[in-house]
Amino acid sequence: MSFLGLATDRYSVREFSSRPVEDEKIEKILKAAKVAPTAVNYQPQKLYVVKSPEAVEKLAGIRNLFGAPLAVIICYDDALSWKNGKDNGHDSGEVDASIVTTHMMLQAWELGIGSCWIGSFNPKEVSEAFEIPANEHPVAILPLGYAAEGCKPSERHTAFRPDDEMVRYK
Repeated sequence: MSFLGLATDRYSVREFSSRPVEDEKIEKILKAAKVAPTAVNYQPQKLYVVKSPEAVEKLAGIRNLFGAPLAVIICYDDALSWKNGKDNGHDSGEVDASIVTTHMMLQAWELGIGSCWIGSFNPKEVSEAFEIPANEHPVAILPLGYAAEGCKPSERHTAFRPDDEMVRYK
């Protein structure tokens, strides 16, 4: 499948089956995170793979995981992230973690694994529950698993703003 085909077909899965994800597929998804581009290639990402039933239940108690059998908490380490000296030291960590998350989502989809980017959660609550150090900042939660039978994209999946509202040529 072409990249554009993959990116177009992927959608946010919000209903997962209980089928476990094979370890070799998890490893490929994590490899995609490793090779994702980051500012100055500092690789500030920290990934917490939430896989044990107890840990999944704990995270699901904080934020709905849509029945996914596992999830990854994507963080960045502010001790490792690049700071832009030309922009008041703006920290690239959140952007880097977002790029990493996108790579993981696309790799997962290629493997037949669904995901759903979760950005609406309380980072402090997640950090406390999973003993994430203060210098590591949760940016996203990525539930992963096989889509439940009959799962389909939301109606908004194919709604796009017109090009003239999004693209400017100079």
